[in-house]
Amino acid sequence: MNIQQMMKQAQVMQQRMEEMQDRLGDTEVHGASGGGAVSITMTCKGEVRRISISPEVINPDDRETLEDLVMAAVNMAKQQADATLAEETRKMMADMGMPAGMKLPF
Repeated sequence: MNIQQMMKQAQVMQQRMEEMQDRLGDTEVHGASGGGAVSITMTCKGEVRRISISPEVINPDDRETLEDLVMAAVNMAKQQADATLAEETRKMMADMGMPAGMKLPF
């Protein structure tokens, strides 16, 4: 493969990465804690779109528990976003004939 072909393939890869990131910016993932008492919906880019808190976990005398539940739900949603991004990246690389574990330069 000559340098021009490599440069062209790099441009195609960069364009596909940008398209994938745009698409994932609208892809929603969910996280929940407390048996679903707190749920979070966010995009794969980390934008929180919805938070739902069941009234039974709102206790003014126990703010720390609610904070922990919200934090756990956000972290779970973030893990789902990361997993979705990794899977989409793996698929894109496979479509381009690249090894799954290859590190991308961008």
